[in-house]
Amino acid sequence: MATTANPTLQRLNDGKLALGFCVYHLRTTASAMLAHATGYDWLFIDTEHGAFTTQETSQMCLAAIPFGITPIVRVCADALDEATRALDNGAMGIIVPHVSTVASAKRVVDALRFPPMGMRSWGAPPAMYNYGGPGLKEAQESLNRDVLICTMIETEEAIANVDEIAKVPGIDVIMIGSTDLTTRMGVPGQWGHEKVQNAYKKVGAACRKNGKHLGLGGIGDNEWAPHYIKQGARMVLAHSDHGMIMEAGSARAKMLRAIEKKGGAKKK
Repeated sequence: MATTANPTLQRLNDGKLALGFCVYHLRTTASAMLAHATGYDWLFIDTEHGAFTTQETSQMCLAAIPFGITPIVRVCADALDEATRALDNGAMGIIVPHVSTVASAKRVVDALRFPPMGMRSWGAPPAMYNYGGPGLKEAQESLNRDVLICTMIETEEAIANVDEIAKVPGIDVIMIGSTDLTTRMGVPGQWGHEKVQNAYKKVGAACRKNGKHLGLGGIGDNEWAPHYIKQGARMVLAHSDHGMIMEAGSARAKMLRAIEKKGGAKKK
């Protein structure tokens, strides 16, 4: 029988950093291998912004599990039916964006946890059990324990409500979606702005008080991401396939074109 133990949730519960490899473009089973080879802990499969089919999402999830990479799917805010399908077909976690109220946080838990915590429907033994597993009661109890549920804070309304959102049972991680949050605050991309620093302090305090983990998303620089990690962020969306390709590709092209400018490329 396969274990449902969630490697990323275990890392978080041990106080360790869990680094996420975000996928927009590499819609292939090789994404999990690349995440593993480069030292990441979880795969952020972004169906909110990426052009994924349900089949592609499922195949990427199934490919990640044997490598010890946790497949976590971000769905659109109101697409909780897609979230349950992802969980039935390989995902070990769900990220729901734009959660700004206690009511919306409770809807997430209600959809993604089995009774008595929620009202998730049972279809068949899921992929986390290699489609086998124990009896229904034991299976649902372990899945309620080991599936990672993350809600995203992306508005000032959510920041104001975070103390109550953090009290909702069944949520493991509260992640700040820094890009959307700074945009709505009127300071787009200003990761070190006082408003953003105060938001991280408030959300972090609410997480610590209520036994949740603080997540960091949207900040890919080398100054403010480390700053917020030092303040307690542990589930960190570290980089994306788009960003990695752009950075590495641009740096390589710049280096090679510099040879030509220096006269190093001779004509035959």
